[in-house]
Parts: sequence; structure tokens; C-alpha cells
Amino acid sequence: MSTDADDTSETERMEKIDVRVPSTVLDAIESEYPRRGYSSRSEAVRDALRNWLNPSPELSEEILADLLESRKQREAGETVSAAEARERLGLDDSDE
Repeated sequence: MSTDADDTSETERMEKIDVRVPSTVLDAIESEYPRRGYSSRSEAVRDALRNWLNPSPELSEEILADLLESRKQREAGETVSAAEARERLGLDDSDE
């Protein structure tokens, strides 16, 4: 979630636009924006537009395959905890 204070500079001028949406979409926005922590419908829509312009990167097929393999290794008991790995490698936690 973004806030307006974080995303607009003092010199950036806000412009008003008119957008028509189906009433079901507007009803969903009305019920959802406070639940997600937005102070207004406009703030939520601005944030959605910013996300549309700058989408989050998607995970590649290679990374997804690596994550799946990692999960299989964990479920098969082929992994160790970070503490156990530090102990096996002789790393001392007291220096942290």
C-alpha cells in the first residue's frame, strides 16, 4: 500500500480525471479500500494506477522450478536449519 505523501512531491500537481466503472466494481472498491488501509477511494485508485504503470516483477520459470525443488528437498528432510548449518560450518553466532 502506498500513501499519497510518499508518492507525490510538493511541486507535483494533482489532476482530476473522470472514470466510469460498473456499479459492481465501485461497490467492491468501496468495501475494499478501508480494509486495505487506504484513507480514500481516490488513494486506492491512484495506487492501483501506479502499480499498473510499474508492475512488480514476475518470477521466472527457472526461479519457480528452483523453489519447487527446494520445497521437495525440505519435505524429504534433505535440508537443515540455519543454526545447524552455522554449527556444521563452525561459524560463531556471538560475533553478530
